[in-house]
Amino acid sequence: MKWNLPNRITLVRIFMIPIFVAVFFITPLGAWRFLIAAGIFALAAATDALDGHIARSRGLVTNLGKFLDPIADKVLVSTAMLLLLAAKEELFGVFGAYTELIYVATTVCICVIMARELIISAFRQIAATSGVVMAADKLGKIKTVFQDLSIVAFLIGGAFTAWQAGTILLWIAVAAFAVATVLTVWSGIAYVVNNAQVLKDAD
Repeated sequence: MKWNLPNRITLVRIFMIPIFVAVFFITPLGAWRFLIAAGIFALAAATDALDGHIARSRGLVTNLGKFLDPIADKVLVSTAMLLLLAAKEELFGVFGAYTELIYVATTVCICVIMARELIISAFRQIAATSGVVMAADKLGKIKTVFQDLSIVAFLIGGAFTAWQAGTILLWIAVAAFAVATVLTVWSGIAYVVNNAQVLKDAD
């Protein structure tokens, strides 16, 4: 295994996930735990672009990196989304009469996003057995940006629910998450359609 710089950065991102979770549940910190968790998540998400850029620009792309990078990304985002649901009162209570509706809608969106990721992962596995390498497309990268931004907005908004700005930020987070869900489904469909030949059996 080659533990070059990009792979080490990816490994750091993986190690940041349990720290992110631990901070999220340190209740004595009060609302500040959300702000600290947001910083950890944002930093971890930023390493995704960093390790990829270094790997491509320096010719350091390895099979280990191809294996670890998507795992780190999926686990980080999936963990963050599930944590949002674990803080229903703090992150969704500000929506008043719409709290239950938005919480349920967010839960459904998370299920859809996670299902999409599982489907695409299986699709890539089938492609790999045929020797086909499928790179992430631009639409997929855009949906990742919206997912990350919405999660950060949720967390920062949760830290300032005592102020109007926090409530506004949480509404923005909900809107961004809705856009992220649409982009996730759209990119998933486009990904399968554009690579439909992978599902064809060889003659």
